[in-house]
Amino acid sequence: MRHTADHRERAYAPRGLRREAAADWIGMKVSKFDELIRDGLMPRGKLVRGCRVWDRYELDMAFENLPDEDGVTSLAPDVNAWNGVS
Repeated sequence: MRHTADHRERAYAPRGLRREAAADWIGMKVSKFDELIRDGLMPRGKLVRGCRVWDRYELDMAFENLPDEDGVTSLAPDVNAWNGVS
């Protein structure tokens, strides 16, 4: 049986992650990751010829947009940041 290294054993993380690795990437168990997908807080992944993979960049963006403990999204864009710029 061939051992496949996960992202923690590589010099760099692959761009596409399978479900277990995607959950691990954001620091969660698969069951919680699945719950966040159902709630629309994490991306559904890409279905590539029958294989579902998650783009780690999309995971990073979704994680950044999760609300903090007080319900505030800390990295949400400031909608007024460009006011007055022409």
